[in-house]
Amino acid sequence: MQNTVTPTHCPYCALQCGMNLTPAPDGTVEVGERTDFPVNRGALCGKGRTAPALLSSRVRLTSPLVRSGDGALVPAPWDEALDRIADGLRRTRAEHGADAVGVFGGGGLTNEKAYGLGKFARVVLGTSQIDYNGRFCMSSAAAAGTKAFGLDRGLPFPLEDVPRTGCVILVGSNPAETMPPSLRYFTELKENGGTLIVVDPRRTRTAEQADLHLAPRPGTDLALALGLLHLIVAEGRTDEAYIRERTVGWEEARAAAMAHWPEYVERITGVSVPQLREAVRLFCEPEAAMVLTARGPEQQSKGTDTVGAWINLCLATGRAGRPLSGYGCLTGQGNGQGGREHGQKADQLPGYRKLTDPAARRHVAEVWGVAPDSLPGPGRSAYELLDALGTDIRSLLLMGSNPVVSAPRAAHVEERVRALDFLAVCDVVLSETAALADVVLPVTQWAEETGTTTNLEGRVLLRRRAVDPPEGVRSDLEVLHELAARLGGDRGLEKGFPTDPEEVFEELRRASAGGPADYSGITYRRLAEENGVFWPCPAPADGPPHTAGAGDVGDPEDAALDALPDDPARAEDPRPGPGAHPGTPRLFLDRFATEDGRARFAPVSHRAIAEEPDDEYPVLLTTGRVVAQYQSGAQTRRVDELNAAAPGPFVELHPRLAERLGAAEGDPVAVVSRRGRAVAPARITTAIRPDTVFMPFHWAGEGRANTLTNPALDPTSRMPEFKACAVRLEAVRT
Repeated sequence: MQNTVTPTHCPYCALQCGMNLTPAPDGTVEVGERTDFPVNRGALCGKGRTAPALLSSRVRLTSPLVRSGDGALVPAPWDEALDRIADGLRRTRAEHGADAVGVFGGGGLTNEKAYGLGKFARVVLGTSQIDYNGRFCMSSAAAAGTKAFGLDRGLPFPLEDVPRTGCVILVGSNPAETMPPSLRYFTELKENGGTLIVVDPRRTRTAEQADLHLAPRPGTDLALALGLLHLIVAEGRTDEAYIRERTVGWEEARAAAMAHWPEYVERITGVSVPQLREAVRLFCEPEAAMVLTARGPEQQSKGTDTVGAWINLCLATGRAGRPLSGYGCLTGQGNGQGGREHGQKADQLPGYRKLTDPAARRHVAEVWGVAPDSLPGPGRSAYELLDALGTDIRSLLLMGSNPVVSAPRAAHVEERVRALDFLAVCDVVLSETAALADVVLPVTQWAEETGTTTNLEGRVLLRRRAVDPPEGVRSDLEVLHELAARLGGDRGLEKGFPTDPEEVFEELRRASAGGPADYSGITYRRLAEENGVFWPCPAPADGPPHTAGAGDVGDPEDAALDALPDDPARAEDPRPGPGAHPGTPRLFLDRFATEDGRARFAPVSHRAIAEEPDDEYPVLLTTGRVVAQYQSGAQTRRVDELNAAAPGPFVELHPRLAERLGAAEGDPVAVVSRRGRAVAPARITTAIRPDTVFMPFHWAGEGRANTLTNPALDPTSRMPEFKACAVRLEAVRT
């Protein structure tokens, strides 16, 4: 590649921060600020700044690896590696049937790769057994949002709206560490006279910025939301006209909330009644307010109900589908939003269509050139798929995920992976999961390929190729093309798996057309010219230019928004051409995406977590991230600067708990659950509740936090209960 500046996006979290990349003469790549991108306005965290370190052949794979006769992984030519994968998958299908082959994807794959992987599973392999690690991200919020609004998009408004609202309740989110460039939105909120309420059992860096910090016992967020709604009703703060005109189900939801009186909620959560009343005051007094959730309330076996209870607060006070108000979810993974919209998820087809919908099957089958009846039905969710490895599922094709570290009950998942007849992994690095594979394929990464992602706002973005990949590395799209050629016999299936990402995106547009996540009006050219386009964005029909009407779920030119003060930091994007749909930055301003246009209240009640503390396991464990590492750490643990900042796991515990254990700062502490044992140094702090310990989940080995976590699943979203389980602590004598 020439020594030119390429505008692109960070490979990590769902902000998808803009950055400029410039190849240097010495072979390195320099990161520069990209101030024209409105999400981060040039700001980058340490992970983004150091992302080019992963492009070095010193830390990444550059040759296929195959398992030799003595059990070692050894380099091999591409054709041999691809042949081995095709033979392994073909043999499993012949001996055990199509559903004995599993496919597991990742929330970091581009839209094109996620789309191709879902199509490959259903058309080439004929298997229903496909899901992805995004199931562990925001599936509970997706389920609750779909129930309430008829449509799931992480944020139904741009981040630029956050500083202009009156109050934000941030539930179970720590953006100061998980997506640092976003913290400026909350800082600006306070500078503009708004207030920030943070709900978190730990006093995180984000909680330190809050006007009010509520520290509930892990797993009690549902009771907390119900208690706040009780007070909203009791204090006469509901918006009765809005409830009548724009919602259904209020009577049942109100009755459920009224059973959660403040003193009862205080006993459950540990949050005092005066704090509950203050939260209600701060939330209800401004004209506009928001509730934003993240993994805290979502990664629970009752996560869907919990998020539904927080949505109820917005509906009861008339704060959803109105300017500068509403409920939103802060998506975690880089393409967690787009990754589930286009077919990686066990129950979905491209465009966020339901796999069980006959019309959806007909539409997608026509685009794919297959019979609708040939498409398999819904398969297992992520953890259930992993749990079935080595028994019902005998072979697995895995792209861009590291479940041996990231899945709950990780030691058990590792056992299941080892029990497979055949495992093939496509990855940039030799992750802990890839190290167990029969074949590992080295694939291109963010700066070496062009493709689209969809950030937490529903803004579809164009990542541009800035450098050439090392010799010996191919793209995931090439892998799917080659495997389709080998597994398709004389059917020519590889023709349906082009290697050019723009060609794949053009097919994705057709497949998504008319679906809830409609990308049909989005093109690579528009993405480049307009700095991203918000879905839904249907293709222009013949006739006059698009004008939003009563049937639209949102209108970016809504008069109420035009009347609001301008944000001086807001970047102005060029408008699309005549007849083109402008995209939908703000959803639900006219109506919700339900059949009758009304939002649904969730009639939910508090219930305990799946595993409450007892005499044997008296302490609660919660897990999360630290600023210098990302997800399973497969990438960030290979960056020297990030490892220096966060070199390993730790156990965060309160001084009173440490005193009872006889542990001092830095002493090794064992955390034991019913599923296993992890050991890490003690980090003693008053920033955590005395009945709770915290561990980050980025590391493998004896400090692997997910050895401990509980795979109890939410009945709707199938989200595991990462955020709360019973443990005991043991001093480790050295």
